[in-house]
Formats: sequence, C-alpha cells, structure tokens
Amino acid sequence: MKKFIRELRRREVFRTAGLYVGVCWILIEAASVVLPIFDVPEVVLQFLVAAVMIGFPIMLVLAWVYDASEKGIVVQPDATDTVILPFGGRKTDFIVIGVLAVALIFSMYLNFTAGPQVVGEIEPVSILIADFDNQTGDPLFDGSLEQALQIGIEGAPFVSVYERGLAQKATIEMRDTDTLNSVNAQLVAAREGIKLVLVGAIVPRRNKFDLTVRAIVPTRGEIVAEANGTAASKLEVLTAIGELAADLREELGDESVDREALKVSETFTAMSLEAARNYDTAQRLQYEGNYEKAVEHYRAAVEQDPKFGRAYSGWAVAARALGRLDEATTAWEQAMANLGSMTERERLRTQGMYYWGVTRNFQKAIETFETLVEKYPADHVGHNNLAVQYFLALQFESALREGSQTVEIYPKNAVARSNFALYAMYSSDFETAVSEAENVRSLDATFFKAWLPIAMKALSDGDTEAARSAYQAMSETGARGASTASLGLADAELFAGNFATARGILVTGVAADEVSGNNYAAAAKYMALAEAHMAGADTAATIEALEKGLKLAGANAVLVPAALMYIAAEKPDEALKLADSLSQKLPPQPRAYAALIQALVTLESGNYVQAIEQLTGAVEIADLWLLRFYLGRAYFEAGYYVEALDEFTAARDRHGEATAVFLDDLPTYRIIATLPYWLGRAQAELGMTDDAVKNFTNFISRRPAGGPLADDARQRLP
Repeated sequence: MKKFIRELRRREVFRTAGLYVGVCWILIEAASVVLPIFDVPEVVLQFLVAAVMIGFPIMLVLAWVYDASEKGIVVQPDATDTVILPFGGRKTDFIVIGVLAVALIFSMYLNFTAGPQVVGEIEPVSILIADFDNQTGDPLFDGSLEQALQIGIEGAPFVSVYERGLAQKATIEMRDTDTLNSVNAQLVAAREGIKLVLVGAIVPRRNKFDLTVRAIVPTRGEIVAEANGTAASKLEVLTAIGELAADLREELGDESVDREALKVSETFTAMSLEAARNYDTAQRLQYEGNYEKAVEHYRAAVEQDPKFGRAYSGWAVAARALGRLDEATTAWEQAMANLGSMTERERLRTQGMYYWGVTRNFQKAIETFETLVEKYPADHVGHNNLAVQYFLALQFESALREGSQTVEIYPKNAVARSNFALYAMYSSDFETAVSEAENVRSLDATFFKAWLPIAMKALSDGDTEAARSAYQAMSETGARGASTASLGLADAELFAGNFATARGILVTGVAADEVSGNNYAAAAKYMALAEAHMAGADTAATIEALEKGLKLAGANAVLVPAALMYIAAEKPDEALKLADSLSQKLPPQPRAYAALIQALVTLESGNYVQAIEQLTGAVEIADLWLLRFYLGRAYFEAGYYVEALDEFTAARDRHGEATAVFLDDLPTYRIIATLPYWLGRAQAELGMTDDAVKNFTNFISRRPAGGPLADDARQRLP
C-alpha cells in the first residue's frame, strides 16, 4: 500500500486531483451565479456538475498515465524527474493549496451574501370538484365525498377550490340541470377560467370500495394527475379520500404533505357520511338563496356530528341572512367552540368571519385574513374577505390590491371583477374602474353594479347626461338594478341642481321599494328626498321624509344624513339623539360620525375652535371623507383659509370616496357637488384668483339649474 501511495505521489496524482477539484469548484460556484442572470436553463448547470463528476475518475487515470515534462505530455514510464510547473515541487503544493483556498473563500462568500434561499412558489391552481360517479347505489356517498376531497385538496397552499354551489347555479343556466357531472363541470370550468376539474369515482368490489380521482384540464380534456385507492369498508371511505387528496397534492407539486398529520387531523376522517352529505346539501341551498332549507340541513349535520365546526359557521351565516340574529350568534359560538375540528385554512376563514360579522372587530378580521393569505396564497375567499375588510377600514388601495389577487385566480368571475372595479372607484381611479366594469358586463350583462363606476366617472367629468344613460341601462338589468338606478338618477339630478326632478324620481322609487320590501333602499331614498325638499326650502316635507326613513333603517346611511338635515333645520337636539345612537356602536366609523354631528352642532353655535378640535378628534377615529369636507368648512368659517384649502384639496383628491360615502354602493355623489364652490372661496381668500375663477366656473357649469351657491359663485366671477 505504501508503495502504491508513493507511486501516486511520484505521478502527481494527488496534486492533479487537488488542482482539478479546486478549479471545478470555482467554475461551478461561478456558473451558479452567472447562468441565472442570463436566464440560462437550469439543466445547463446540472450538465456541468455531471460533467465534472464524470471527469474526476478520467482525470485520475490520465494523471496516472501521463506527465507534463520539458518534453511535453508523455507517458509516465518515459517521463523525466524534471517537470514543468504546475506539476512538481513545493511550488506546485503551494499552487494547489492556493487554488483550494480561493475556491473555499469564494464558496463561503457566495453562501454568506446570497441571503436565504428562496423556494419557487407554485402558481395558484383553481379547481372545481365535479360530482363523484357513485356506482355503489348508496345515496350516502352523494355529496359527502366531494366535501371530503375539497378539505383534503385545500391543504395545498397554492390550491383554490371553486364553490360547488356557484358551479351548480351555472349548470342550471347553461344546461337546465344542477347535476355537476364531468361534462358539466368542465363546461363551467372553461367558462369561468378554472384551471382544473377533479373527477372522481367510487366503485364497489365485494366488501371494499375502489376510489379514483383524476385532475383534468377542462379546455382540452387532458389528465394531468391521477390518484387511486381502496377503502376496506364504508367507514373508511372518507379516510381513503383524504389519502387520495394527498396523492393529488403531491402530483400537482405540493411538497408540504405530512402523511402522519393527515391521518389524525383531517376534518372529515372522523365525520359521518350523513353529516357530510347534509353539509353539502346545505351549501347548495345557501348558494341558491334558500336559507331556510339550508339551516335545516346544517342543523341535521351538527346533530349527526356535534363537533362539525364548519357546519355551525355555515348555519350562522344562513341564519343571519334570515335576520335571525340570536340564532346566528348561538351558531357562531358553537363554531368557535369547535375550531379544533377544522383544518388550519378553515379555522382562519371562520375566525375572520367571526370577527367581521359578530364582534365587528375589523382590525382582528384584517389580521386573521392576512395570516390566511400569507399561508395559503391561492385562497380566493381569503383575498376577497381581506379586500372587504380593507375597504371597511378605508384602506382602499389595499382593498384594490387584494381584489386584484382574486381576479387573477378567477379571471372570469363577474363578482370578483365587479368588486375590483368598485375598489378602483373608491380609490379615485376611475379609468381602471370603468375598464373593469366593462369587463364585468362582457361576462354578465345583467350585473347591475357594473354600471355604477360608469355613471360616477360621467358625473366626475360633469357629464350628467352620460350618467343618466348609465343609470337607465342599470335599471334594465332587474329589480335590484332598477332600485339602485332610481336612487342614482335622483343623485345625478341633485348633483346638477334639478331638485324638483329628483323629488319626482324618488317618490316613485320609494313606492317601488316599499312594495318589494327593500327597507334599506327605501330609507336611503327617503334621505335623498329630504335633501331635495330642503333644497326647496320645504322644512316640513324635509322632516316628514326624515322620520319615514328613520323608521325603516338605523344604518349610517340613514342616521348621518338625517342628523345633518336636523341641524340645518335648526333641530340640534334631534341630531344629538342620533349622534348618541351612533356613539354606542363598536366600529370606528359610526363613532366618528357621532363626533362629526356633535362638532357641527358646536359649529352652529359659533364656537369654531371647539368644533375644529372635535372634528380633528373624529378624523383620528376614522378618516372619513365627510369629516375632511366639514373640517374644511369649519376652518373656513373660523377664518383659517390655508387649513381650509388643505382639507378641501384632500376631499377633492379623494373624490372616489364620495361616490358612495357610506360604503354601501348606493350613489351619493351629490355631496361633492358644492366642493368646487368651497375650493374657490378658500382660494379667493388667499389671493389665488385664477384658480378660484376656474373652480367657480366649474361649479356653475355643473349646476345649470342655479341655486343660492351657484348665484353667489356667478357674482364672484370677474
């Protein structure tokens, strides 16, 4: 052995190997940095590593056989003892050690400066689960297997499962049936832009059951993943479905599947088939709007499985839709008491909904939904609900960002695109709002809210006629569209100063809402009607309209306008009663509105400084558009024209929030009609004559019907 080692040394094999390793090490490290910069495919680096590994034994053989001498490359037996560098002597040792040191330092530098390794994220995969092909003849398998598969497949963070209830509604429209078989599911998926359809089957075999699930690309029928399994008995079918879901997740690229955790934590593994089936039925009924029947099936599901947490949450939502608030609260309490029966994704969804709908703790709802979308980036429900929470918190840019995530996952979903358009509208991005609204109409011509951004863009441009045309088109989309369009048409007339025309539209609209039982819409119209009467100096008619509206609803959209008009009608005590009612509510917006009303009562008494302090404090509670506008008015009345101009400018820049100031998608753009007048007044006081003239002219052009403020603006023109 010693002789062999001496021979290896004599033939320079060790030195050559060290030099080879060092040079190749540097080459590979450099390639790993440089190649990605030029978008070179990863396979090139893999080929380079493989070549180095293959070359190592070849290098050893060549080093044994050949030597580099003064005579050139010669076979070792004829080599002389005198060699040329870098193949001999102590200098060679230093060179080899140096190369290895450089390689080591270079590698350590790259590792320490590269930062944490970034794992490539899988693109969101939208999935629709078709009805299982139940060849057993046992109806217990109908609906239960699909729910189990959904829970299992949603364990993958990149998966977004399309609601089966919505898909069944679509099949009714397309095929006049709610059967979501393979063919119908693929048709719905193709229409909605869903990437994959999961098609499953259960087949009896003696006392066992064979299960198959295939992932199919709906547009071309290609099978991209498949999982098969067997259940030894009926009781083990749901467990087998969980295993199949895990197999599919792995085939689709999910590296986070924990088989051991799967066996003990999946929601449906310990649930009865009867409970799962009732839950599926309840979900379908809820999407159809049949909340009464949905509650019955949710109740049956929890009777069959008292720890069925997500059935309690579904029950709570359906009961709330029926107005049965005590029943909804009890169901929510049961849902929260059974969070342990849910997967992490369902638990986060449920907690977020609880904070949103029950405790009205919007900040906690935001935090929960943020955690949900961080852990499950493809969860469209999470993105949608987070967008709504941002919207309610007045964070419109954030709402717009989250809304875009939902649109990316389901690009052909009209509801998602409509919400995105509305968020853009509230963010004052009217161009995006109109563009997205047009996309919504191309997907669903009956979607009435798609006309709202178009009408608002027209009013912002001063084109009242175009706004009227948009609302007329909205009125033809159905009953809800007609109700909103009625208020919109009146809003446009109030914006233009045509108060008598607005009154006629509103009287007709209120009558239609009262017949249909739409109390909220009727109350909102009564508030607009009161404004129209007040503009005509008819105080008695104003108070009558206010009182009728207040009897129908107690929302911000009713209480706040009523209080403002009570103040204008010199009835501050009535306004303060409404402020007291608003101040008792937990969310920040009603409390900020309460402070607004109190401040305006103070302002009417002539105490400008105290009113400004109250309004500034209200802004700290919730930075609402109306607060900015009236804070500007208070500063102006107090003679602080620079501050007034700043607040009026902020209100102008945020004019999208005035489109539906109470965040209920009911038009209120009339409230911004006088803003150019007040901007002009503040600018005139500060010597900004040219800007003031532009604003006065703008105001007059938008109020062709005239009025006291329009007449005053005319007199101020040079």
